[in-house]
Amino acid sequence: MKKKVILLFVFVSLNIFSQNFITQFEKSKGKETATYEQTIEFYQKLSEIHPEISVQEMGMSDSGFPLHLVIFNTDKIFDFQKITQNTILINNGIHPGEPDGIDASMMLLRDIVQSKELKNQYENIVICIIPIYNVGGSLNRNSTSRTNQNGPVEYGFRGNARNYDLNRDFIKSDTKNTVAFAKIFHSINPDVFIDNHVSNGADYQYTLTHLFTQHNKLGGELGKFMNEKMMPEIVKNLESRDWIITPYVNVFNQVPENGFSQFFDSPRYSTGYTTLFNTLGLMVETHMLKPYKQRVEGTYELMISTLDFLKNHGKEIKKLREKVTENILTKKTYPILWEIDSTKTSILDFKGYEGSYIESEITGQKRLKYDRSKPFTKPITYYNSFKPSKEIIIPKGYLIPKGWWNIINLLNMNNIRIEPILRDTTIHVESYQIKDYKSVKNPYEGHLMHFETEVVKSYQSKVFKKGDYYVPTDQSGIRYLLETLEPEAKDSFFNWNIFDIILQQKEGFSPYVFEDLALEILNQNAKLKSEFELKKKEDPEFRKNWYAQLNFIYKRSNYYEKSHLQYPIYRVLK
Repeated sequence: MKKKVILLFVFVSLNIFSQNFITQFEKSKGKETATYEQTIEFYQKLSEIHPEISVQEMGMSDSGFPLHLVIFNTDKIFDFQKITQNTILINNGIHPGEPDGIDASMMLLRDIVQSKELKNQYENIVICIIPIYNVGGSLNRNSTSRTNQNGPVEYGFRGNARNYDLNRDFIKSDTKNTVAFAKIFHSINPDVFIDNHVSNGADYQYTLTHLFTQHNKLGGELGKFMNEKMMPEIVKNLESRDWIITPYVNVFNQVPENGFSQFFDSPRYSTGYTTLFNTLGLMVETHMLKPYKQRVEGTYELMISTLDFLKNHGKEIKKLREKVTENILTKKTYPILWEIDSTKTSILDFKGYEGSYIESEITGQKRLKYDRSKPFTKPITYYNSFKPSKEIIIPKGYLIPKGWWNIINLLNMNNIRIEPILRDTTIHVESYQIKDYKSVKNPYEGHLMHFETEVVKSYQSKVFKKGDYYVPTDQSGIRYLLETLEPEAKDSFFNWNIFDIILQQKEGFSPYVFEDLALEILNQNAKLKSEFELKKKEDPEFRKNWYAQLNFIYKRSNYYEKSHLQYPIYRVLK
């Protein structure tokens, strides 16, 4: 009797144990996604049984809950200073209404750690998973915010605890989540990065679409490797598993067969940001109109295919990454703005559904309607090449006055090497004056962004004080420096209006007093007087506007403040 009781106890214990590692997704037969609490508990219990797994808190999120990092390493080493294998970082739940990766990653790590064959297969890869990045959005569960999405039953919300879209925050870093992510990312320095998403801009047959970081932007041998080896091999691997995949369908309310371009992931986005540090970035975009179960299974398979690729090419990837900074510094210029190169295209055998424009019963206007009873495979034009539209000369370094401590904080957060100036020093620099810029009309992620920024260059010898900072470009973060400190770059700190204070004039003049001084200035400066008279002659509006005339003189005098429109970061060219 005692023996039977013991056997029954063992059976019940094993049964409870096994149930603990069945995800909510599996229990619900693919209809539900795990909550934040269920997800963290799953990994913590998994780590208690399997010493190859470590669960760490890596900083705080805006929600007041910590950001977790789950690490799998067959060597049971979790200090990245001591890790020598290839590393992959998988990010989930940046948009918690797109939870496919949350559930797929739980099953992926469980399956690997419970299989001797899989553990051996991936023994040279350290797998790092952020279970849920947007914790606040995950806690804000609902069933309606993803209007067209086909499951799960409940999911999180796109905005975080402060309503930020975290996949627009990687440069401006307004959130605690992003600060924690930077700590995680730079601790790992991953060879490959995956960010799991769900999206829909059209209807088509694919469950999976991929968004590899733009290969021209990644550039050099690393960009070529991604475009010509990594992407084709992962696609082929998936096809061998009966999963078809296509590039992210970058259209909105249009039929894909008209052709579409690759999505350009500038540094505000996760893969655009990780590219700045020479990590091979891949965004998974499952099709939100497909059943949730199918989407999660597809995400799982794509992660497996990526692990297989990293296993086979890990040494090559490390060598290519090591050479990137050296290769950039052999060049004189660096592209900071891009445009589609319409002369270079490829053809996709695209599997879609016939779409037509019919009359809307609501508006009476034409609306797009897909017919799933009419699938097709058609060759379509894919614009997957970009060319530089603006390049800058790569400086030897940048000089930053110590008053701009917020910029220094951002550089420190991103492991940028910064050297304090030890004594007051006169340095010959290239200086930027903001010539022109445009701004968006409505706030975008907490900022009134600028675009089409133009600068005027000048050269001067300037005294930099003890405690100011010199930032050399000869370092692995060179891309980050060029993309953030060059004002004309798309996601520069200037264009994210972090430098808006220089756009405001602090001093002015009283017209009734300045009239006499202005006349004196003109009489003492023949060149200025000639320019002034010519402008009055050629510009009728200027001729009628007395204040504009006084302001013209004022802004060309020594009384006009030098800090207005003066970009406060200086370039060292030699």
